[in-house]
Amino acid sequence: MTGDRTRYWVNTISLDHVLLGVEGGFTQADHGADTRLRRLRHGDGIAFYSPRTAMRTGRPLQQFTALGVVADDEPFRVDVREGFRPWRRRVDFEAVAAVPVKPLLPMLGFIDDEEHWGLPFRRGLFEVPSGDFGCIAGAMRDAADGPVDVIGARG
Repeated sequence: MTGDRTRYWVNTISLDHVLLGVEGGFTQADHGADTRLRRLRHGDGIAFYSPRTAMRTGRPLQQFTALGVVADDEPFRVDVREGFRPWRRRVDFEAVAAVPVKPLLPMLGFIDDEEHWGLPFRRGLFEVPSGDFGCIAGAMRDAADGPVDVIGARG
């Protein structure tokens, strides 16, 4: 999936880290490495999948939890604490609602095996077809119109 067209991504991140990103207008991947973040381009769409509420100790969640657009041209580095200087990308987040992944599985082309549906998410940050991204984004936007908690954009 190359060229000058918009590309679409899923980033697998625990909910607590997604919420930090939404609040700060950024995303990270691969425990702060810049390798995959360099593949993103300004204007690319990105959906966030959260398998758990917290990285190691959280309860299972299995939801798409945020949606946004890459808003910069290159990764940038930040000082979080001594010894940890992760790379990030700026993201403009959209106000959407979290949705469970399981009802979407039959509609997602990147899921080859519904019995082992979680395997693609283990890659962390990965590219998905535009139709799959549209399915995820549509479900999250539709859910935001109903009586649910909304994960909102910075404002």
